[in-house]
Amino acid sequence: MASGGGGGMVRAGVVPGRRVAGYAVVGLVLVGVVCVGTVGAFGVNRIFTGLFFGAAVAVGALIVLFGRDGVELTEDAIVRRTPWGASTVAWERVVAGRFTLGEKGRWTLALDLNGGDEPHRELVLLSIPPVVRPISNAYDMRKREQVNEIRTILRHKRIPVTVLPEIAEALRYHWKIAPPTR
Repeated sequence: MASGGGGGMVRAGVVPGRRVAGYAVVGLVLVGVVCVGTVGAFGVNRIFTGLFFGAAVAVGALIVLFGRDGVELTEDAIVRRTPWGASTVAWERVVAGRFTLGEKGRWTLALDLNGGDEPHRELVLLSIPPVVRPISNAYDMRKREQVNEIRTILRHKRIPVTVLPEIAEALRYHWKIAPPTR
């Protein structure tokens, strides 16, 4: 975790919808394969047992897939991970950050990158529902911690961050944190 000195590692990242759909298909296929295998080995009376064990295997696989998918902000670089690989982005490629309105009314904290294989790229670190009340559950608490951790490391790296005024005000008023700016 990032500390006041900016050291450590911060986990962030948003799994794109296409990969979520792919992971869901993997889960459904695992349920089907385990169920068919159980029924084939023990008879049709074990269909619910097959579904149960298939669901357990699918949940385990989804935990592994989602746990491996994300972005890690370290002192040395930004590491983008997927279940099948990882790539590194140097901090020098980060032009700026922005906390703006994203898809479906969610707030998106993203980094703008230059250079590399693509001429210009966006790296989404966080996508949260708009903050409209004080912290009321574990999800809100974790997202507040992530905003603070990302803000700390971006300040340490001297990355300028633009924040929409309504987002900055809501973060300050409801979550009692300063927006992730320099």
